Amino acid sequence: MTRIFKIEPFHRELISKASLLNFLSFLDANDVELPALLMDTERLRKKANAIGKNIRNSRVFYAVKANAAPGVIELLDHMGLSFEIASDGELEPLARVGVAADRIITSNPVKTFKFLRRAAEYGIKYYAYDSKDEVDKIAAIVPDAKVYVRLSVPNEGSEWPLSKKFGVEIDDGISLISYAAQKGLDPVGITFHVGSQCTNLYNWDNALYKAKVLWDMAAQKGINMRVLNIGGGYPVKYTKNVVDIEEIEKNIDGLIRELFPSGIDVFIEPGRGVVGDAGVYACQVIGKSKRGDENWLHIDVGVFNGLMESIGGIKYCYITEDAGGSKKNWTIAGPSCDGFDVIDRNVMLQEPEIGSVVLILSCGAYTISYASEFNGFAIPKTLMI
Repeated sequence: MTRIFKIEPFHRELISKASLLNFLSFLDANDVELPALLMDTERLRKKANAIGKNIRNSRVFYAVKANAAPGVIELLDHMGLSFEIASDGELEPLARVGVAADRIITSNPVKTFKFLRRAAEYGIKYYAYDSKDEVDKIAAIVPDAKVYVRLSVPNEGSEWPLSKKFGVEIDDGISLISYAAQKGLDPVGITFHVGSQCTNLYNWDNALYKAKVLWDMAAQKGINMRVLNIGGGYPVKYTKNVVDIEEIEKNIDGLIRELFPSGIDVFIEPGRGVVGDAGVYACQVIGKSKRGDENWLHIDVGVFNGLMESIGGIKYCYITEDAGGSKKNWTIAGPSCDGFDVIDRNVMLQEPEIGSVVLILSCGAYTISYASEFNGFAIPKTLMI
């Protein structure tokens, strides 16, 4: 069955022609059970290859939390990427494909005892921390660990800020570095995170200047660190253009060369930047209604089974099948019986028919990984195409 979709000019600014044709051809050629997350493997390879290319002495650790689908893990493993994890649950898909321990780090500053024991058993050596209690836990379970302190940095301009829950200021940071050394651990460096979906290029500047101060304080105490972990934050296109990877990285690389000793190792932890715009949700219209002045469009994927980031401010772009109807403003809702399951409001779309397909762009990150089976709705399958 050939489906005709309403492609607007701005869609072509958000998704490449090659990716769009790949998705549409796949839907035409296959009887796909909807909803489903379609992952464009060529786009995924391109993004994975691009990250780290413009930062010298860098190593990419894919943040598994963004999308842990077996096909994604297998592809990135085959490409030789390393991985960042936060739990024993995220370690399992890596263990299944035999990822070596020296290709895994964990940057969760507060880890469970179960995970620490499993990570130690697996042979993982690199761990983040931001408290004395965490140093004590790591020293007791992984006494030969290499640790890096989490520094709090500004998250302005990031659509998913992370600065309030994690990280310490400089004075606490130097105390923790010294404490880790006293406990017999190897304090190898500093990490920070500018916030997920960071659209402010200069967040990295602020973070690097702050990290430089802490780095020099450690050196004055005789602790010569060698790892600068710049976290993730690389943005993808949702409804508008964003600063591109090359521009971000050239800026970061220039500052690192200016501020830090030559030859240090730079760790990068992209998640969204690798998989975000490689994925498209294909879903169906299951209902339409009029409530007061609002037109409601009900689809079979929602906040609970795949679009949780919509409640945090992420806006998605939709492509509907061309039914020839007029354009209307829609409130888009998911399939559950919960009033919280509202994905977006004031979305201008051509009116679709019941049963028609809707494509939701840039859904490769933090969709399936957040999804639950609340209200009995299944988590959509991930299909690599």
